[in-house]
Amino acid sequence: MGRSRRTIPEELLLLALDPTTGTTAQPQSLDLGLAGAQLVELALAGRIAPDGDRIAVVVPRPTGDPTLDCALELLRRRGAPVRAVNWIGGPRLGLRQTYLSHLERCGMVHAVAGQMCGVLPTTRYQATDTAISREIRSRLDNAIRTGVPPDPRTAALAALAHAVGLGKHLYPGNEGRSSRSRLRDLIRHDPMGGLVAHAVMDVQNGAGAQPRRNAAPVGRPATAGVRSTPEPARGAPGVPMQPRHGSMARVVAH
Repeated sequence: MGRSRRTIPEELLLLALDPTTGTTAQPQSLDLGLAGAQLVELALAGRIAPDGDRIAVVVPRPTGDPTLDCALELLRRRGAPVRAVNWIGGPRLGLRQTYLSHLERCGMVHAVAGQMCGVLPTTRYQATDTAISREIRSRLDNAIRTGVPPDPRTAALAALAHAVGLGKHLYPGNEGRSSRSRLRDLIRHDPMGGLVAHAVMDVQNGAGAQPRRNAAPVGRPATAGVRSTPEPARGAPGVPMQPRHGSMARVVAH
């Protein structure tokens, strides 16, 4: 995979950077969304495919993106299709920071060291090219306004933005209610994005332990009365396990 275009995890993170409040919107659900966005990006690259409510590796060849390839290898090691909700709900220490550091290396954000309460060290991230964020936002706005089915990347990004709760961040207040509703409706335009977005919302709602009732592996009918056993999390999707250090960095963009 070339690096001439931004990945969906990168775009989702850029959407979440709030230039007004100086924070990352929906930080906890955003971490789930980033893991889900990796799955969508791997699917668009032809490396994985949905199998009912599970994710199957179909081409284990690396993409050329180190973070995505780490997630792909972890999926491959499972040896069998993995339920999307179990994958997204697994531990992923450092995934957001991994993408922030990558955006910094690419020149899209700039890290600024600071202190919280005059004592705790923090790292804040300022956008260096707001035109990029405006372009991403414009794609969503156009899809919402025109009603024309968006391309798969934009549809998946919209689905994930809705799933992690960015609707109120992007389209606030009563005046943004119809836009938030249309953002939610875009979820139907990309099957993989829809599957992942529903899995993100299921994890947030505590429904990750049970499979979706209407989900069944492709080519096989759903079997009534059979319940799947949750799969144990075996590591972070896209980043190695690491000890927790310090406090969560505060993020800012202008």
